[in-house]
Amino acid sequence: MNFAAVALLLIGVFLLVLLLLSVKVIRPYQRGLVERLGKFNRILEPGIHFIIPFMERVRVVDMREHVIDVPPQEVICKDNVVVTVDAVVYYQIIDPVKAVYNVSDFLTAIVKLAQTNLRAIIGEMELDETLSGRDLINARLREELDKITDRWGVKITRVEIQRIDPPKDIQEAMAKQMTAEREKRAMILLAEGKKEAAIKEAEGQKQAAILKAEGEKQRQILIAEGQAQAIRKVLEALRMADEKYLTLQYIEKLPDLAKYGNLIVPYETESLIGLLRILQKVRNTPLSGSGRKEESEDREGED
Repeated sequence: MNFAAVALLLIGVFLLVLLLLSVKVIRPYQRGLVERLGKFNRILEPGIHFIIPFMERVRVVDMREHVIDVPPQEVICKDNVVVTVDAVVYYQIIDPVKAVYNVSDFLTAIVKLAQTNLRAIIGEMELDETLSGRDLINARLREELDKITDRWGVKITRVEIQRIDPPKDIQEAMAKQMTAEREKRAMILLAEGKKEAAIKEAEGQKQAAILKAEGEKQRQILIAEGQAQAIRKVLEALRMADEKYLTLQYIEKLPDLAKYGNLIVPYETESLIGLLRILQKVRNTPLSGSGRKEESEDREGED
């Protein structure tokens, strides 16, 4: 009884172990490669799968995107300047079968391949092009890596150059050059500012002179218009003067004119008739002072 119970217990434990060994869980970001008796059999998708214990083996492959840090290395530029380059490579496994069976260690292969291509690409460029052409280096390096890693079932998604460090003496020279450029820009901006200020001041003076001249012109025009208006008023007043007054003034001057033989008689008939009428009116008009006294004496004498 005891031996049978132990045997059953051992068989149960063995079956439980076989069950546990036969169950394989594949996560959503993984793929499983099943090898049966040392030969590739099938690919396991995410989920729960059952395999044959001791006959099948599962190799799990992570399908997520990963990053590799390419160790810094010294590279000689085209103009014989040594720079230290540090980069990172982003990759993703597309075909797990190729990634496992076509290359023994694709991570090391990618790092060595990136270092080799970096030396080749930067060796064709001068220092200034290297420092300013990081995007070009990234694109070329990704293209070169992707050509080779395609047969490994690996996709190079992105390459980034982290640092490009020239020697210290070159860095000091570049710092001095940058300082000189900044000083040059500052002087140019200052000169342009002074020039702009002078131009603005001259334009302001010009505008002020123009406005002053226009103001003086307007003042002269107003003065001339005022004088012309005053003259017109005077002429209108003269035209509207009493005809009797003008005729009397003319008559008073007749003796003086006759004395020198310069008697002027109006030629027009209407003017002559008008003059006679005015003279008649003048004679019939009573005079003040002595005129009235003489008239009264004449009337007494007649009586």
